[in-house]
Amino acid sequence: MIKTLGELRQSNYQPKRVKDEIRDNLIVKLQKNERLFEGIHGYKHTVEPQIIRAILAGHNINFLGLRGQGKTRMARLLTEFLDEYVPAIDGTELFEDPLQPITREGKAMIEKHGDKTPIRWVHRSERYFEKLATPDVSIADLIGDVDPIKAANERLSYADERVIHFGMIPRAHRCIFVINELPDLQPRIQVALFNALQEGDVQIRGFQLRLNLDTHFVFTANPEDYTQRGSIVTPLKDRIGSQIMTHYPDTDASETIYRQESKIKNADIANWSNAVNDTLHSLIDTARKSEYIDQKSGVSVRLGISARELLYAAAEERCLINEQTKTSFRPVDFLAIVPAIIGKVELVYEGEQMGPEDVANVLITQTLHDILDDYGLPAMDKIKSADESHPYNKVVRWFESNQEIQLDSTSDDGVYRDTLDNVPALSKLIDDVEVKIDSDERYYLMESILWALCYRNRLSRETEDGKVNFFDTLSSYLKD
Repeated sequence: MIKTLGELRQSNYQPKRVKDEIRDNLIVKLQKNERLFEGIHGYKHTVEPQIIRAILAGHNINFLGLRGQGKTRMARLLTEFLDEYVPAIDGTELFEDPLQPITREGKAMIEKHGDKTPIRWVHRSERYFEKLATPDVSIADLIGDVDPIKAANERLSYADERVIHFGMIPRAHRCIFVINELPDLQPRIQVALFNALQEGDVQIRGFQLRLNLDTHFVFTANPEDYTQRGSIVTPLKDRIGSQIMTHYPDTDASETIYRQESKIKNADIANWSNAVNDTLHSLIDTARKSEYIDQKSGVSVRLGISARELLYAAAEERCLINEQTKTSFRPVDFLAIVPAIIGKVELVYEGEQMGPEDVANVLITQTLHDILDDYGLPAMDKIKSADESHPYNKVVRWFESNQEIQLDSTSDDGVYRDTLDNVPALSKLIDDVEVKIDSDERYYLMESILWALCYRNRLSRETEDGKVNFFDTLSSYLKD
């Protein structure tokens, strides 16, 4: 291991700008056909090519997209394109290249020790700096300021360059520096970034300072923030080489992300069937089109991750209560994800008037209605109420005869299935589905039909203490 400047010079080491370093390592990965962004899905033919071209062009990057689109993760993965280790002068505040020192301190060390100047090796994980833009971020935080304590301790004049306390950007010399949620940064603070982006130096107080900084800047921003909390000032936006738009992944990529990111303790407790999978993805799509949800805010991928975790939690709760080792998912389990929905969506005025829980219930009911089409079940909007021969009407007639059923997320599997089997017309409907299904999906679809009939106002339901009662509204009224 090389430990001194003299040994480094003998090794034929050549200094390299950080953007050139990232570019060269990207080229090697491309030539070897290696995967570039581990853990990122759905961007291979859209976002990734734009990042590749931005790196090859040596651009600073701004990732612009809605919440939960992996902007910060993409930024953090850029460290994989840095060299694993680079040399730096040992004992200086910044990661200064031994052959190209930029501070007075670094130059003084080399002048004093010459080839015996000690060096250290910095791992690429140390060369990533990240700052969340908040209204209280100051110029001193990012650029630096005079440190009166240092001046007093070392008996230095305020005119001495050594009293400067460097901010995060100078400390990110030869590193990747990320500012998240850039529009939240106050305009006067954004102005302080101009020189760092264009000229590669910083200005601190009254010092005539020209640090030849070498930093790769990456920013993230949400277009919603442009009107709600702030904006990116035009001259700063002009200095960012590439602005890359992110997007929500398609269904296949979303499923991969959900599986990858979900933290599930006991995944074997229930079978994740196609019907459950279709419901979850359809629910996310429905939310992204809902008139009650502010689509400018978006519906984060994190909703699908949290929903999957809560569904498994509902299944585990049922097993614990009934001393079972395994169960199957039910549509009623989706009531467990209501807390995830109301915590991750922004409602428009109509949604606020309805209430977040009611909006969540509407989304679930609509989704369970819509997935029936995928299994070849008849479309409910084409059924005439007077058609006594139709199986949907036979289900409704069963409830009209003063019948009702109660489904409980915590009930035993046997009790749950017996309850659904009490409605003969439900079984007949499932017997005619065109898609091959297993026993778990059979009962899942039977319950989904009840939810769909409620969506079409052919039945009514009430939810109380986690239990769902399905009944005919008029019959129930007459009975009372």
